[in-house]
Amino acid sequence: MAKSSGVLELSVLGLLHESPLHGYELRKRLNLLLGSFRAFSYGSLYPCLKQLVAAGMIVEDRPDVELRGAETNRRSKIVYKLTAEGKERFQDLLADAGPSAWEDESFGVHFAFFGRTDADVRMRILQGRRSRLEERLDAVRAAFSRTRTRLDDYTLELQRHGLESVEREVRWLNELIRTEDAQRE
Repeated sequence: MAKSSGVLELSVLGLLHESPLHGYELRKRLNLLLGSFRAFSYGSLYPCLKQLVAAGMIVEDRPDVELRGAETNRRSKIVYKLTAEGKERFQDLLADAGPSAWEDESFGVHFAFFGRTDADVRMRILQGRRSRLEERLDAVRAAFSRTRTRLDDYTLELQRHGLESVEREVRWLNELIRTEDAQRE
């Protein structure tokens, strides 16, 4: 799967690891998990579900609809359930502590499942994310000092806001890393 669909794959498998869900409920939980700024559409969710079914990671369960007179034409909701292969794939995805887990696109999803992630993997992801942001911070500071005099007040404020956001996340990561270290002792 592509990078963005890998994030969706991890999200779907993680939520189905908790309990079987139908598509609408899965979409609602994805939006809660990832926040309103990372909402997935049905256009991306259902192709992902079809790929996961085809790969044997999940199965579709179609509960019987009670026959109630005129309502016999009503379609039942498909409930998606994790298979043993899906559970194994979810664990493999959780164990990935490489650079892709540190990126903006996937860090939040990995973080959402930190409760099920091995402590060493959590630490590598947190340290990798911090390192990536410190690199970004250095680049933004350098650009900020070079262009400061040529920018209007609003663009300058936008850059300052971006700089402060990255600094705040680095402080947050430092605190999380200290907490992880303390729990190891």
